[in-house]
Amino acid sequence: MAKRKALITGVSGQDGSYLSELLLEKGYKVYGMVRRTSSSDWWRISHLMNDIELVSGDLTDQSSLNRLMAQIQPDEVYNLAAQSFVAISWEQPVYTANVTAVGALHLLEAIRESAPRARFYQASSSEMFGKAQQFPQNENTPFHPRSPYGVAKVYAHYITMNYRESYNMYACSGILFNHESPRRGPEFVTRKISSSVARIKAGLQDKLALGNREVRRDWGFAGDYVRAMWLMMQQDKPSDYVIGSGENYSVQDFVSEAFAVAGLPWEKHVTVDQAFFRPAEVEVLLSDPSRAQHELGWSLEVDFQQLVRMMVRADIERLKQKGTLSL
Repeated sequence: MAKRKALITGVSGQDGSYLSELLLEKGYKVYGMVRRTSSSDWWRISHLMNDIELVSGDLTDQSSLNRLMAQIQPDEVYNLAAQSFVAISWEQPVYTANVTAVGALHLLEAIRESAPRARFYQASSSEMFGKAQQFPQNENTPFHPRSPYGVAKVYAHYITMNYRESYNMYACSGILFNHESPRRGPEFVTRKISSSVARIKAGLQDKLALGNREVRRDWGFAGDYVRAMWLMMQQDKPSDYVIGSGENYSVQDFVSEAFAVAGLPWEKHVTVDQAFFRPAEVEVLLSDPSRAQHELGWSLEVDFQQLVRMMVRADIERLKQKGTLSL
C-alpha cells in the first residue's frame, strides 16, 4: 500500500515541525513547502532533513502552488504558513493580507484545479474572536478581530468554508488558541519570557521589559494541537473545531511561573514598556473545546504549568550547551 502524502506549508515553523514528526510517525511521506529566501531559518526541522522532502513554493505565487499540487498529488494539505506575528501585522498589513488571507485562497484554488481529491486544513486562530462577544468562545461565537492579522485569518477561515460549500471539497479549519513550545519564535511573549529567564539566570541580562501583563490567554502545548489538526483530517465529513485548553492565565501568571522554575524573584527583573502595548488589545480569550473533545476524541496531555516548565528548562539547557550557564 502506497504511503499517504502530506504537504505542509510553514513546515519550518513551530507547528510545522511538530506536525512533520507526527505524520512521519504515522507513516506519511511528508513534503514541506519552503520559500527560497536569502536566509533560511530551519533550526526546528534540522533533525528531520533526511526524512522530509523540502519543495519550493510561495503562497503569493499561484503558479508555484499549481505546479506543486500537480506534481505531488498530496492526500492532505496543511496550511500552516502565515505572517503570524500580531505586532508585525500593524507594520506590514498589506503583506499580512497577501500571505495570511489571500495565500489560503491560492492554495484552495491550486487544490481545486490540480489535486481535487486532497483534503485541506486551514490554520485558523483565536485572534479571530478578538474583542470576544461571549465567554468561553466556541465554533458559533461571532468574530471581532482586533488586528490586521486577525482580520486576515477571518478571510482565510471563511474562504475555506466557501470552497467546502461551493465545490464539495474536504476543507476544514482548526480555530487554535495560543499554543507554545520550546520551538516558539523568540518574538512571541511566552518565548521572550522563557528565554529571558534563562538569560537572567546566566547573568547575561538583568531586566525583562513587557507590555500589558493583565491580558489573559488560553495556552497549550503545540505538540497536542497538531494532533488535533490530524484528527480533523481523518473525519468522514469536514468541519471546523475550536482547539484550546478551556483555561486561561494572564501574562503575569506566565511570568510568575517561569521565574519560579528558575528560582528567581520576578519582581526584581520585570519592567513595563509602553512600546509593547498593542494599538487595539485583545484582553481575554478562553476556549470551549468540548466539541473537539467529544467528536474527535482529542484532549490535552500537557497542562499550563508543565508547558512553562518545559519552555524555561529548554532555554536554560540551550545556554548550558553554549557554555554560558553552569547549573
